[in-house]
Amino acid sequence: MSEVSKPRIGDYRRHLLVCTGPRCTQNGEGQALFDSLGDKLKAAGLTEGELRVKRSRVNCFAACKGGPVMCVQPDGTWYYNVTADNLERIVEEHLKHGRPVDDLVFHQGPGL
Repeated sequence: MSEVSKPRIGDYRRHLLVCTGPRCTQNGEGQALFDSLGDKLKAAGLTEGELRVKRSRVNCFAACKGGPVMCVQPDGTWYYNVTADNLERIVEEHLKHGRPVDDLVFHQGPGL
């Protein structure tokens, strides 16, 4: 029997979960949002260091209106209508400065 290697992930401050499922956005907006995140996080200085942000795709949050939908963990902050312009606000205000963008939040879990 072969030995299973333990995975490793670098330290990060926040983890973005982006819905890319077809029910949230029928025209692929969720995937486009996810694809754009790498460059946006790098430009904001959020791909390394103390404020590093990790990103992952999810297939469905079962919150299928107002997409694209994105969740910021461990803060427990759920965003809707994450357009390119709204993503810029979320990156600058929430991910860099720790202030959720209240007018885009549709649910706040116990994280904050």
